[in-house]
Amino acid sequence: QVKPQFESKENRRYGTFNAIIYRTQVVAGTNYFIKVQVSDAEYVHLRVFQSLPHENQGPRLDGYQTGKTKDDPLTYF
Repeated sequence: QVKPQFESKENRRYGTFNAIIYRTQVVAGTNYFIKVQVSDAEYVHLRVFQSLPHENQGPRLDGYQTGKTKDDPLTYF
């Protein structure tokens, strides 16, 4: 659901967009830290915020890091 938000911020289209692993952080909602494969050797890390259910809002891309590799650890940012 956040692929269009990411593509808009990067001003680029991605044919490959596969979530590999994720971590969560509970705040006033949930932060998801997601490692996404965008090409054979290129990965990005996304920080996605999902608000509490009663707020009726979809996931929001709050931050990202590009230039990652398959072996880069997924950390909070």
